[in-house]
This record gives sequence, structure tokens and C-alpha cells, in this order.
Amino acid sequence: MGVERGTSSFGNAQIAKGFLVKKTVYLSLGSNLGDRAANLKTAVEHMGELGAMVGRSSLYETEPVEMERQPWFLNCVVAIETELMPRQLLARILAIEQRMGRRRTQPKGPRPIDIDILLFGGSVVDTPALSIPHPSMHERRFVLEPLAEIAPDLRHPVFKKTVREMLAALSPKNDAVRKWKPE
Repeated sequence: MGVERGTSSFGNAQIAKGFLVKKTVYLSLGSNLGDRAANLKTAVEHMGELGAMVGRSSLYETEPVEMERQPWFLNCVVAIETELMPRQLLARILAIEQRMGRRRTQPKGPRPIDIDILLFGGSVVDTPALSIPHPSMHERRFVLEPLAEIAPDLRHPVFKKTVREMLAALSPKNDAVRKWKPE
């Protein structure tokens, strides 16, 4: 009796006769309220709820973007292998943020934790609730610096540029980002 190898498309993941195919997902984590480093450590510990962590950048201290009158952030990027579908992943991320005290009272305002889906394998998702790749990732040094640390040759599925190329294309005055060194 042979094994059927055909796959069929189901949403943005593929189902191969009885199991879901794992996708590598890149997430950006940030915190600018409370003990920022502890918040990121806790969020990283929760990543096991999403899948197996396969990469993690250093911490970077970053200047706020868009709403500048707030504390600076600590940011990092993690890579997760997951069997979750994009909407399932988003629901679990939102639950983690809520458990960690995130309240969405002010857009782009201060928060103990922020977790954004940057890339989901090579998938492109464009719905009112979810956009993947993250629509602003190519403009944000605080995303590209840590992402380049763990996946410099990763290619953006829409722009077809590597993370390294997108980072090099940023203006030097585009948001201040520096590796964080605990005091």
C-alpha cells in the first residue's frame, strides 16, 4: 500500500494527507512599559504555544515611530516553526498579548508587549483583520535590524528583496536603533 503524496491548498497552509505542513514564521516583539526586558523574556517563553522556536535575535533599544512621545522600546525578532494557519496564529498572539496586560486603548501607544507577524513562510495574506507580510516592515529599522541578524537572506514575498537589501535601502536617519546592553 503506497503513501499518497498529493497536497491540496487550504487557506495559506497545505494539508498533506493527514498532517499540516510546518511553516517558518517571523514575529517582531516589542515592549515599552514596565520591565521591558522581562516582558520580552515572558513573551519569548510563550512562543512555545505557537510552535517551535528556531531563531531569536538580540534585543534592540529603539526609538518610538509614529507616536514619538512615549518611552523607547526594546525589540527583538523570533522565528517559529508552526502548523497553525495565519488566523489561528493571530488569535493566539492576541491572547498572549492580552494575558500580558496589553490593552488597545490608544493606537501606536505605549504597551507592555506588542507582537506582530512579519512573514508567514512565503504566504501573502490581505484581509481586513490581517496583512502578511507586515505592510510596514520594509520601512522599519527596528524590525529589519533584528530580522537581518537571524535571517539576512530571507526574501520578502512581494518585493522580492532580501532583508539585507531592504535594510540597506533605509535612510540613515530612519528611526534610531541600537543593540541593547543591560545596565
